[in-house]
Amino acid sequence: MTDRAPMRVGVGLPAAVPRAGPDQILGWARRAEAAGFSSLAALDRVVYANHEPLLTLAAAAAVTERIALATHVLLGATREPALLAKQAATLHSLSGGRFTLGLGVGVRPADYAATGTPFADRGRRLDGVVDALRHTWASAGTAGAIGPVSPGGRPGLVLGGRSPRALDRAARLGDGWVAGSTAFFAEGAAVVREAWRRHGREGAPRLLAVGYVALGADGPTQARRYLPEYYGVAAEAATTLASTALTSPRAVRDTVRRLAGEGCDELVLYPCGADPDQVGLLAEALR
Repeated sequence: MTDRAPMRVGVGLPAAVPRAGPDQILGWARRAEAAGFSSLAALDRVVYANHEPLLTLAAAAAVTERIALATHVLLGATREPALLAKQAATLHSLSGGRFTLGLGVGVRPADYAATGTPFADRGRRLDGVVDALRHTWASAGTAGAIGPVSPGGRPGLVLGGRSPRALDRAARLGDGWVAGSTAFFAEGAAVVREAWRRHGREGAPRLLAVGYVALGADGPTQARRYLPEYYGVAAEAATTLASTALTSPRAVRDTVRRLAGEGCDELVLYPCGADPDQVGLLAEALR
């Protein structure tokens, strides 16, 4: 027997789907809240035609009231820490304490070149960004207050990545860890739990996983079209990547059941297309 809460299921906004417009993105947000999903999340890239995640989530916050908001994950090492701290605190305050900042380093040198930040030491830089965020949120800063104070305290903070250093960073500096692949969740979560204990942290880490979903008759086609383009892969790699998307109700239910058994606290499923009807299809698959 366990008193652990049931695993929650959130959805990603179609903010990184090409040609997704405001009506689709905000309609998606409204439908997700009405359907009872736990959170709305956004991905981050710099050199790509996606909507900027913090601004997108601010727009989603304005048309919702209860659903949680998150980035999974923002490229923290490309951001200036004081400004990021203020942006995150502002979103958290304006949304009524609903925001969790998920941070990672990413794997694309172009994102770093475009922001004038070094790629080679991005892990070390992210360590410094996280330290600066926590210090800023916990104090007035060196020149006075930086950002509003939410009645519920600072934003949540989860860290992504699968390298040994990234997993240790999540346990040492974050409130938890987000797995960028459902297949890697169990292995990574075990490492994070052990590191959490080793660092003398109280309680338990928050453990999340993200995946992709594309339901309906054209779901497999959407996955084959979108995922290889977004991740920049071709040939056999494109086929393999597209096959990771959940394209049937049974696949959704099986994945939810497996991750719940592995101790996942929340699964967030990102879309491969922008049609808000996907929200209803996913809700139906989970019933």
